[in-house]
Amino acid sequence: MSNSLVLTTSLVRWDGGTAAYHLVRIDGEPAEAIAMHARIERLETGRRRGFGSVKVSARVGDTEWKSSVFPSKPNGWILLVSKKVMRAEDLAEGDPVRLELELL
Repeated sequence: MSNSLVLTTSLVRWDGGTAAYHLVRIDGEPAEAIAMHARIERLETGRRRGFGSVKVSARVGDTEWKSSVFPSKPNGWILLVSKKVMRAEDLAEGDPVRLELELL
């Protein structure tokens, strides 16, 4: 099983009441691969990470950062994208994002 994923998805804005966040949703086969990685990690360590998250190294364009993806109903994951990344890669809400993830 590969620990690297490449996908293209859209940048979404989510309003959280007091603040707005930008994120990408991960669905389908990439989401299944992340879920399998989380299950294997849980079996190996005997514990689950906070909120069921999975550590990742993410890359969009030339910008790379370490973060976590979080489970999202029904069977997906989300990755927050900071303003710093959005500025560096000239991204705006609705833009397609080519995302490279390494599951850590």
